[in-house]
Amino acid sequence: MKGLKSEILRLLREDEEFRYAVAGLIGLEEVLKRLDRHEAQLVKLREDMNRGFELLRRHIDALGARWGLLAEESFREAMAGVVERYFGGRVRRWAHYDEEGFVFGFPSVVEVDVVISDEEHILVEIKSSVSRADVYELWRVGQLYERVRGVRPRLAIVSPFVREEAARAARELGVEVYTSLRA
Repeated sequence: MKGLKSEILRLLREDEEFRYAVAGLIGLEEVLKRLDRHEAQLVKLREDMNRGFELLRRHIDALGARWGLLAEESFREAMAGVVERYFGGRVRRWAHYDEEGFVFGFPSVVEVDVVISDEEHILVEIKSSVSRADVYELWRVGQLYERVRGVRPRLAIVSPFVREEAARAARELGVEVYTSLRA
């Protein structure tokens, strides 16, 4: 018996055809096929989960953006009410078609909130977060406003979150920043 066992082990190690024949007899091929099917199902499940997480991330981003817009609009309305009621100023939305593309590099409508009080014009941008590009955009809008209206405006950004590079750009360009957080 010991000799037979040794011979079988030797054949399994050395004889590929014998090894496959034994594997087939003990059902190893069926087990491997099942493992392949399970692996394919597992890969599909991981792909489905990734698609689901991506969709969830997009929905969360959309809700955040929507909340930011609603918060900005609410603050804008509150600011307008306070300025007009208590300080006698006027708050208006200035919209101008920038035909030459001065602000964005192509023709477009440019909009900004304007506070006018005692002949002083203040362009105010209210944003949920501020980047360096936002500061530069307001500065360009201010230059356009001065060209069109003949009045040099003060520039202000109001935001709960101002990136450090945005704060630096604002200081360099003379844009006033009103915030509680800087990053």
